[in-house]
Amino acid sequence: MTGLPRLRWLIAATVVFCGSSTIAFAAKPNIVFVLFDDLGYGQPANYRAETTFRMPHFEQLARDGMRFTDAHSAAAVCTPTRYGVLTGRYPSRIGQFGVLTTYSPPIIPTSRLTVASLLKRAGYETACVGKWHLGLTWADGKPGTQDRVPIGAKLTEGPNDLGFDYFYGFTHARNIGTIIEQNSVVSNVEPVENQPLMIRKAVDWIDQRAGSDKPFFLYFPMCPPHTPVLPSPEFAGKSGAEDRVGKDSKYGDWILQGDAMLGQLLDALKRNGFADNTLVIATSDNGAEHREYPPLRESKRSIYEGGHRVPFVARWPGHVKAGSACDATICLNDLMATAAAITNGTLPDNAAEDSVSLLGLLTGEAAAARESTIHQSSQGDLAIRRGNDKLIFFKDGRRELYDLAADLSEKHNVADEKSKAVTELTVLMQRSIDAGRSTPGSVQQNDFSLILKPAAKKPDSGRKKSQKKKSAK
Repeated sequence: MTGLPRLRWLIAATVVFCGSSTIAFAAKPNIVFVLFDDLGYGQPANYRAETTFRMPHFEQLARDGMRFTDAHSAAAVCTPTRYGVLTGRYPSRIGQFGVLTTYSPPIIPTSRLTVASLLKRAGYETACVGKWHLGLTWADGKPGTQDRVPIGAKLTEGPNDLGFDYFYGFTHARNIGTIIEQNSVVSNVEPVENQPLMIRKAVDWIDQRAGSDKPFFLYFPMCPPHTPVLPSPEFAGKSGAEDRVGKDSKYGDWILQGDAMLGQLLDALKRNGFADNTLVIATSDNGAEHREYPPLRESKRSIYEGGHRVPFVARWPGHVKAGSACDATICLNDLMATAAAITNGTLPDNAAEDSVSLLGLLTGEAAAARESTIHQSSQGDLAIRRGNDKLIFFKDGRRELYDLAADLSEKHNVADEKSKAVTELTVLMQRSIDAGRSTPGSVQQNDFSLILKPAAKKPDSGRKKSQKKKSAK
């Protein structure tokens, strides 16, 4: 058994071993997915003891549920990761490596199945409150400026067209003062007012579900700790955090405010009797901005671990063991397949091509499900991870291999010593590209021409040859 059929068989066997499709639930659980923005792996105290940042609600969520130690965002920056979260597809397949601006067109076509539309078909009420950052089509082209869109401006091909019954939020952090509800701009506020508005609306939406017999899905992509760093007055100076990049505690206060918003969501679930039947996930879209936290190398935007390894905690009473930890490699893309498994839904071949269910890991029913995971930097570098081996394909043709079990800091390139692993991972990456997917199913077309540049020659190879010639003379 060789080539693509063998790859499909290997992945299929792994998914069957996960056994998540055999798990049944008395009632469909609510799902709340909280996405911090630029929260680094080393910032919560339960990921790095030396941190000075305070995140009591995040830490309590981990104590009440499961902490994942090897979770990864689909990319090392905002927009492509969000594409992966909602579609279950690697953003490299559409060539999305950077971030969008206020008037960027949408990158998710309305014909593509999303987590929201999948759950809506399963009878869920769905809402997105917070930062969208996936592009919109504005009725009047560019009705305002990059920083502010006028009240009344209309949009299409946004959250409401991708499965969300309700949307309240903003396009991206640089346009945080423009507030959108459903398909139009409803207000322009001072940036510092944005996050209090977002959490009030999210809590109100949960409160409104009280008494309903329908399950719900809430996607809450917040701003902290992404810039602009604008803690509300009640959080100013309250964190006591020492930020080695900033000159005061504002950044720590901003993180504390984000954590408090998570706490308000948890309180709303408890107050309305939803807590026991809700899967809550809290994670981050990429690494921290300009803040490296050893042993991880580098930070946001990087192909190294600091760019895309993120904190990830999940609570689901009665299904996820409290105080547990999981060291399996997972990806934020996995939300979609997990939602399908929880609701006994079926994913068509042209959806969630790179999403693997976490259900078996969450319930303790199964071991790791991913054969490999693909990473990307904001510059277009790619990497593939299998087991402890991570092979990086730089855009200029350089390749580096790291054994993360022995070298999590990625200091020692072992490509020469482990040439067989380099060959195998290169073949695996090419197969994933050719198949348009990394899960079982029919071949799909990528929307972007992904080409692995031939491995670059070592810089000193020519010099060594010339030295040999000289010595021969």
